[in-house]
Amino acid sequence: MNVNDKRHRAILQNIAQRAMLERGLLPDFSAEALAELDGIQSSAVMNSEPVRDLRDLLWVSIDNDDSRDLDQLTFAESLPGDKIKIFVAVADVDALVKKGSAIDDQARHNTTSVYTAARIFPMLPEKLSTNFTSLNFNEDRLAVVVEMMIGADGSLQDSDIYRACVRNHAKLAYDSVAAWLEGNGRVPEAVAATSGLDENLRLQDRAAQRMKNFRHIHGALSLETIEARPIFDGDQIRDLGVEKKNRAKDIIEDFMIAANGVTARFLSSRKFPSIRRVVHTPKRWERIVEIAEKHGGRLPTNPDSKALEEFLTNAKAADPLRFPDLSLSVIKLLGSGEYIAELPGDAAPGHFGLAVKDYAHSTAPNRRYTDLITQRLLKAAIEGKPSPYSKEELGVLAAHCTQEEDAANKVERQVGKSAAALLLEARIGEQFDALVTGASSKGTWARLLSMPVEGKLVQGFEGIDVGDRIRVQLVSVDIERGYIDFRKVNSSRP
Repeated sequence: MNVNDKRHRAILQNIAQRAMLERGLLPDFSAEALAELDGIQSSAVMNSEPVRDLRDLLWVSIDNDDSRDLDQLTFAESLPGDKIKIFVAVADVDALVKKGSAIDDQARHNTTSVYTAARIFPMLPEKLSTNFTSLNFNEDRLAVVVEMMIGADGSLQDSDIYRACVRNHAKLAYDSVAAWLEGNGRVPEAVAATSGLDENLRLQDRAAQRMKNFRHIHGALSLETIEARPIFDGDQIRDLGVEKKNRAKDIIEDFMIAANGVTARFLSSRKFPSIRRVVHTPKRWERIVEIAEKHGGRLPTNPDSKALEEFLTNAKAADPLRFPDLSLSVIKLLGSGEYIAELPGDAAPGHFGLAVKDYAHSTAPNRRYTDLITQRLLKAAIEGKPSPYSKEELGVLAAHCTQEEDAANKVERQVGKSAAALLLEARIGEQFDALVTGASSKGTWARLLSMPVEGKLVQGFEGIDVGDRIRVQLVSVDIERGYIDFRKVNSSRP
């Protein structure tokens, strides 16, 4: 293919469409779903639901600059004894997307929104996900609210879940909020325009930092990866940008982790089944031990999240620039998570990386089907109704969601690699320093240290393993398939 004949964005859109179909995902909504969509009106549901009125609280959304499917709002309240009450409002998607409807059937098929470099494939039609079921600025919306009381040490001391009507008072973006909180930027305009919001965001930040510290003391892992996204100049890819963690992202991450734990325990206390997200104890712990030794650390023979967290914290302090490379190696060796169905009393595994036993995805029902399932379970439990799903039905759905989420991730990675291939096409023959990120019977993979690009080692992969530093030469790219091939070369820079 001659890339000069087409614009990069159009090429990637075609690749994304084809990748969706090849993975068994639906890139477009069915005629039945679109017909059903025409009959949906948000106002009819809003006026008929008996819920708490919390519209006057200073709710805000914090998300990416370009996000339009807003799933959560947050608010904080200071309490005596240096305690902080956190409120998380999650969009009530179930109010408009009913189980067994045509729209629900399609959402259940894909199970997630798919975010590719050139096109987003939303789980729900945009009329819903970016409008009627999105917690948009200055709009009254139904929500499921998770209320949590946080102690001075960051521990969760009390919680509740209920339904409410909420209103978003400011649509904020991660980067501008983080720059302000970290002292590197001015107060965002939307914050300055709303009386008391600056103080409330600082309270939210204080609560999140406490919660983060508490989790890490108990073994939650301080992992940090490099996530690339194409930067377009018009329709041409100019560069690959890197997403970085910051204080504003910490607020949302720590609040959502806590809310997901409260959700799981709420359902269990009411004898409801649930879908849990688990990350098992790592099978390749011995390789993590080897990598720690190469970085001057010592880990016990048996998997220990607290010991691993202590090593990661020290490693980040010693070499913050290369810490994402170390993180990536550990993440690959920890393995991916999966969904499982659980009944109250079951001894299901927890989430090794988060150091939590109870974890049910619940905070993104516009984007993830597991969260919509959990929301239906929650609403039934709140209202004293029977569970809308049997344990057997949840078991089938959990396995399906694990499989389809994996397919969606592969689509996103393939399109991301196609974007990288477009950028690297003119650099075939050049050499780069790289980090081995995968080594199995399926192949050996390496990521360049100078840019966030991963490719396959097609020559010279014998005797190397995850975490090794090597020197590679770019051999070839296949834009259509998202293939980037390297060969190991003998010389290696320190």
